[in-house]
Amino acid sequence: MTETNTQDWQQDFIATNLLAIGYNAWVGYLGGERGAVICSTNSPTVGACGETFKAHFVPRRRLAAFLNAWLSAPDTVLLQRHFMNAYILQAVDNYNPQKDVVFLLEYANQAAFFYLTNLPITPPQCHEIVCKEWEEFQPQNTQQREGKNDAISST
Repeated sequence: MTETNTQDWQQDFIATNLLAIGYNAWVGYLGGERGAVICSTNSPTVGACGETFKAHFVPRRRLAAFLNAWLSAPDTVLLQRHFMNAYILQAVDNYNPQKDVVFLLEYANQAAFFYLTNLPITPPQCHEIVCKEWEEFQPQNTQQREGKNDAISST
């Protein structure tokens, strides 16, 4: 795969999954600190709606250890060699969580670093959209909107 094709694929992946990336970034930040969203395409879950990939928010206090373990694995290659751990940590220390996302994408035996800025939809907006959509798919909310009072409770 050429570098241009790799970058196109990565950009398409980010564009397709921007809501999930932004949502994870904002939820992580609301948990108390800056950090990075890490996503791996190595172990997708295949379902009726296609492939899904696990994404995790790694807070800054744990990020150095995470990067050291992850990127020092003999089978993981960081594509942009000039983006070493110190650069990634500096990006996390300086990004604007209201508008930007620090994102690492793992695929095959490679990892790519992205400092996502000027996003068409901010992390707080991603969070708001995902939460609103989530509520719409909850049966109890549908029943309440329709005026039904059939509540299910656990005893």
